[in-house]
Amino acid sequence: MAFPSNIDVAIIGGGAAGIAAARTLENSKLSVLILEARDRLGGRGHTITVGDGIPFDLGCGWLHSSDENAFVSIAEKLGFEIDKTRPPWRAQIYGKGFPAQERAEFIAALDSFYERAEAAAQSGQDSAASHYLEPGNRWNPMIDAISTYVNGVELNRVSILDMDAYEDTEINWRVRRGYGALIATYGAPCKVSYNTQVTLIDHSGTRIKIETSRGTLHAGKVIVTVPTNLIADESIRFHPALPTKVDAAAHLPLGLDDKTMLALDGPHDLPKDGSLRAATMRTAMGTFHLRPFGQNCIEGFFGGKFARELEDAGEGALIAASIDEIAAILGNDFRKKLKPLGESRWAHDPFARGSYSHALPGHAGKRAVLAAPVDDRLFFAGEATSPHYFSTAHGAQETGVRAAKELLGAEPPKSPAES
Repeated sequence: MAFPSNIDVAIIGGGAAGIAAARTLENSKLSVLILEARDRLGGRGHTITVGDGIPFDLGCGWLHSSDENAFVSIAEKLGFEIDKTRPPWRAQIYGKGFPAQERAEFIAALDSFYERAEAAAQSGQDSAASHYLEPGNRWNPMIDAISTYVNGVELNRVSILDMDAYEDTEINWRVRRGYGALIATYGAPCKVSYNTQVTLIDHSGTRIKIETSRGTLHAGKVIVTVPTNLIADESIRFHPALPTKVDAAAHLPLGLDDKTMLALDGPHDLPKDGSLRAATMRTAMGTFHLRPFGQNCIEGFFGGKFARELEDAGEGALIAASIDEIAAILGNDFRKKLKPLGESRWAHDPFARGSYSHALPGHAGKRAVLAAPVDDRLFFAGEATSPHYFSTAHGAQETGVRAAKELLGAEPPKSPAES
């Protein structure tokens, strides 16, 4: 499409939040354009097809809190099949590397940790979640590993008040064709300028000037939905500067979670929709989803410092670690049954630089700071601005709707003569 010079509303970022904002505004009679740096919609929701027609969600993959998740109804309207098979995270663990008695001890230690952290949060005083690990508990490193999957970082970088604010109904479903595919289809009606990197949002004048890799655009109002790391690093700058926003984003950094996908070749006895994890007593460990949707594949999951180290080691390092860990649990002969299909590398994605946000200890209140509008012309959305559903696609979607409604309810900007 031809790049316009003027628009009523510019939306920076075409992930779940940006799409939701655009869809909310589609009957408003305002001209709306999404400025998306990539050549696709979806942001950190991205489905690719690998192997023998296997959908691989490189980013978000589970419809968390499905009974309250707007993407469930969106999926139904768009004809996407929803799979309601229960997640394999706790009960369906396979392999000799984690005997049942030890699994029960680990789950008990994990639950006790969460109970202590939740009780501490009731005081209203913030601190690092790592303070509530039981000293000397043998399961502490693996409890920390769970944090790398849930938060993208280890517990010493997680605010207990933020952790306590997260809401999860523990009903988790999946999209058979891929969550990323669903998000992209949800955004299909939107007007989008692809391969458009925004570098400056100049809100010093009556109209907001947006400098991009495709030229300069003027808008009446702007909705910013980009990941916090881009705001904190000032990859997108504001003029006049917005130090409060930059500070809030810096204290809501993106943690890291990466996925791998391996094809299964030859005979095996692996269960459908099972889980594979060993009692490693380490934080640097992966966890594996066996045969999701009954397909002959294994999906791996790595988080925190370990995921970053593997990314930094170069392409293929995550795959290699997956094969090594699976072989360590199921036997070295199992290597010949595993074929690499793909891996995500979100820390090295220039338009994400991580996976999803967490509040650093002492900074749980920064989500509200980041979400607050500026001068009724600049509005902010994205999972990091969600008070209770941060780190999720449905949280991002909800904030996009919220920002669009804020924009519609805002007073029109005054002319210089009225100021």
